[in-house]
Amino acid sequence: MRRVGHPHTHGGRGTGCRRAIAALALLGLAATTPALGAEATDPVSPALATARAASAEAWEASPLGFARALFVEGDVGGFGQYTPLAEPVFQPDDTLTVYAQPLGYGFVESDAGYGIRLVADYELLNPSGQVLAAQTGFAELSYDSRDARREFHTILQFRFDGLRPGDYDLKIVMRDNASEKQGHISLPFQIRSETAAQ
Repeated sequence: MRRVGHPHTHGGRGTGCRRAIAALALLGLAATTPALGAEATDPVSPALATARAASAEAWEASPLGFARALFVEGDVGGFGQYTPLAEPVFQPDDTLTVYAQPLGYGFVESDAGYGIRLVADYELLNPSGQVLAAQTGFAELSYDSRDARREFHTILQFRFDGLRPGDYDLKIVMRDNASEKQGHISLPFQIRSETAAQ
């Protein structure tokens, strides 16, 4: 099994006769805290400050989940900048691209300030539940910022060689090293032969 990806993506333990490749892009929107040191900067209203504090508490208390987790097509331009795949149907040699927006992850202390540290595992299952391919530590996702960034996305790409036409289920477990939380993604898809597609 061979994988190429982002410099922050490292290898893990893998099983199965299929080959998978992973890549990731971790981009976010601008920092959400007001600029400091500028006399003309208006202060945050008390109501907004209270709402932000309550949102941060709810974030910390919530399990690891996903605002979005889906197959996409084409390039992903950034956070929320993607094209959903019309239907999860692929040719045998296609690359499967998964876009996900995790929620509820924690933060570690880093040189930059706040660090996001997520690890992705995956399993590929057939309709009977048989595991055809799997890898623990398939991708390590990291991002550092001066602010506790809560708008964050990941991209995972897979290519499985030798899949026959039929139905499959791609299961992804995302583990948060900062909070020990786990989130689960299940994405059913279909492999269709070229002749059937025509």
